[in-house]
Amino acid sequence: MAKKKLTIRINNKAYNVDSGKTVCEVCEQLSIRIPTLCYVKNISEEAACSICMVEVKGARSLLRGCVTKVTEGMEIYTDTERVYNARKMNLELILSRHPLDCMTCDVDGDCELQDLAYEFGIKKSRFLSPGAISPDKKPNPWDSNPFINFDPAKCILCGRCINVCKNKAMVEAITFALRGPKQKVSTPFNHPLENTGCQFCAACVQSCPVGALVEKSRMGKGKKKDLTPTETICAYCGVGCHVSLFKDKANNLVMAKGAEGNKINDGRLCVKGRFGYEYVNKADRLTTPLIRENNGFRKATWEEAIRLTAEKLKSIKEKYGPDSIGVLGSSRCTNEDNYVVQKLARAVIGTNNIDNCARLCHSSTVAGLGQAFGAGAATNSLEDISDSDVIFIIGSNMAETHPVIAQMVKEHKATSDVTIIVADPRKVLMAEAADIFIQHNPGSDVALLNGIMKIILEMGLEKREFIKNHTEGFNEFKDLILKTDVEMAAKMTGVDKEVMEKAAGVIGKATNMMIYFTMGITQHSTGVDNVLSVANLALLTNNIGRRGAGVMPLRGQANVQGACDLGALPNVFPGYQKVADPGVIKKFEKAWNVRLSATPGKPVSEYASLALEGSMKGIYIMGENPLMTEADLNHVRKGYESLEFLSIQTIFMSETALMADVIFPATAAYEKDGSFTNTDRTVQLLKAARSKPEGTKDDWAIICELSNAMGYAMNYPSSSAVMDEIAALTPSYGGISHKRIEKQTLKWPCPDKKHKGTLFLYKDNIFKRASNKGLFSPITVKPPREIPDTHYPLILTTGRILYHYHSGNETRRVKVLNEFVPENYVEIHPGDAKKYKLKNNDYAKVSTRRGTITVRVKISPRPKEGVIFISFHFAEAAANKLTNNALDPVSKIPEYKACAAKISRVTGPTHVKKIL
Repeated sequence: MAKKKLTIRINNKAYNVDSGKTVCEVCEQLSIRIPTLCYVKNISEEAACSICMVEVKGARSLLRGCVTKVTEGMEIYTDTERVYNARKMNLELILSRHPLDCMTCDVDGDCELQDLAYEFGIKKSRFLSPGAISPDKKPNPWDSNPFINFDPAKCILCGRCINVCKNKAMVEAITFALRGPKQKVSTPFNHPLENTGCQFCAACVQSCPVGALVEKSRMGKGKKKDLTPTETICAYCGVGCHVSLFKDKANNLVMAKGAEGNKINDGRLCVKGRFGYEYVNKADRLTTPLIRENNGFRKATWEEAIRLTAEKLKSIKEKYGPDSIGVLGSSRCTNEDNYVVQKLARAVIGTNNIDNCARLCHSSTVAGLGQAFGAGAATNSLEDISDSDVIFIIGSNMAETHPVIAQMVKEHKATSDVTIIVADPRKVLMAEAADIFIQHNPGSDVALLNGIMKIILEMGLEKREFIKNHTEGFNEFKDLILKTDVEMAAKMTGVDKEVMEKAAGVIGKATNMMIYFTMGITQHSTGVDNVLSVANLALLTNNIGRRGAGVMPLRGQANVQGACDLGALPNVFPGYQKVADPGVIKKFEKAWNVRLSATPGKPVSEYASLALEGSMKGIYIMGENPLMTEADLNHVRKGYESLEFLSIQTIFMSETALMADVIFPATAAYEKDGSFTNTDRTVQLLKAARSKPEGTKDDWAIICELSNAMGYAMNYPSSSAVMDEIAALTPSYGGISHKRIEKQTLKWPCPDKKHKGTLFLYKDNIFKRASNKGLFSPITVKPPREIPDTHYPLILTTGRILYHYHSGNETRRVKVLNEFVPENYVEIHPGDAKKYKLKNNDYAKVSTRRGTITVRVKISPRPKEGVIFISFHFAEAAANKLTNNALDPVSKIPEYKACAAKISRVTGPTHVKKIL
């Protein structure tokens, strides 16, 4: 509905404006400046600073523009002498308690208070309080954390930090304490900030208009005016946050700010996005090629390292055939990098043995959603969160793995009547925001979903018209579901039947439901079954093909989606065009001028076993660390040790690099140009925020040099040229170019240069399958491959934590992150801790049938009794020495989320410290 128009006058000029707007909002739209300090639109609107005063004809006093709504016929004056004097006096009152230490302040030149003082010509406040110039430093709740510094003397009590924490970070870690002249910003009961639930996203710092809040890691490293900013894409999870990175004169990144105004994060960042850039500055970056020699490494020239690698790969190919070589792309590298590395495997080596780490996280998604809907990608956009009346989060620790999305979901919860359902074996942080929390046993996802769908059918809440006209396979699915014993499902899952019934009622009656999942669904030997069950639920309730209704697999790394899109998979070319399709092969053979194999390749999860069998002799890796990320690491190490040749291009000496024969130094994400595709299919331009270290090269450029040395010409003048070739051969990326995405992001499918991208998939209920219909799949319940017994009585599940990432190579080189969480731990229920005589901060030995590690004990109510949790970021206590390499038969993903384990107390750490 169009808003009612009002006629008003501002500074003696007439305007037609929308009703319901404040004076500040109207003036901003009309480019009429009104200064503010406390105001942030839709976030902080408490009128605390009184700098936005305006004169309104007929009003007895000046009014605050940020809270005063315009009315018909209103006459507003923003630049009268009375307004100027009032603003200046209020500004002097604010300055009366503010230290005059601008010359040594870290935000000198980036301070709104300083700018206003200059604008109003205030050199010294006439109301200056004694002691304001050099106030005594007093202890405060911010002192003990390594992330954020708070200087109460500089605080102007504007409330922006409090409101942004409440309304944007959705945490409420800080508030106003006391009243009158003693009022201050503090934590509840003055507890240390780290004990409040603060996730150190530092939104408070970004909102602070003065120097009261500053990132500790950037203090003393230069003032903003001396730093060079670059807006790029965060290189951590798959949300794809826009971040402004600031470079000093020595080429070091020293600060990060969330870029505002975009549709992805609009200024939000998580703790890794805010502080995690530091790893690129580290002195242990690889900057010269290395060749193994005499049980160590020696420095080599690029020419020598390239020549040796080409000779070794050609020799293995000639002796054993092209399929004796495996190639690994990377979800931390760009679309262009991954396109070129899969081209190396197929066009140069001649094998489809090309994979990426999506095999270990979302290969189940690609297979399952591809089978059900026709495309293995997120159906909707992050923007759609606000269009959902039900949000179902299953198998996702969203608040730690995708914190910005969690903030968006909680914001929607705070401003609407959305119902949130969370299902997870651990009481993850999002459970605190849930209306219904379902804590089911690890590996019982199909039993849970089948039980819920049985109840939906019994209640008659299935969407029959949609099912009849737009799906197939329903009768077989229905027959199986109706045989489900809900009481038995409740027993298998450990969830009360009443909880399942409540969830089923909410889901069945939803107008628009979005289902979010991550590796809690996918990382099982039944991962594809789990994904198909999620798809079944979406089809049964017709939650697909429109805004706010769909299935959203959240990607864990910056370019998991893009690495898969661009063909770093063993069975598809770029754009998921099947390698066994004669027409597709013919197209790529013509484009690449080479004969191609039609035999699907092997997944990376089988590389170690193939090496031990003798059928895989060489592996080439771009940007990955399988000696930390694969399941059953002892087995994987044996496999890689049996190879004839291993080469890797990487930025640090990783656990895998230590085993390599040749190492190439690559550029980090913040040093290269290219593109990432985020979790909702948005293709975004990555820009170099600092110069690459001397001696390093872009990943795609290294691959091209190797290809040329192997006899296949591969010469691209830029990453932009690589994208042009991608667009020419990949229908879903057909309209994408660097030039276009520099101006605006685009969601695939984007088939041509006039297409604006696709906000959501399956519009008008047309699926990407041959029949144009969605497919129901009858899924039977299967237990995890290992279940607890008398020898191994616990269930071990693994995952991520907020403060670290992937194999730890980046975040463990970030001082503040590693200080905050310096070592691994096992999370155990209080009941189990008592049973096994464990106390907080004890060391415990955790064992499975594959290995043993020693970790600290953290007693927590988050896991179910009988379940323990360990993260996989720490090499010295590597959880993947314990995990089970039982593979899903379709996706070949290992079962990271459930295996039998035992635990016992030890007197101290017995592991060897990490040597890197």
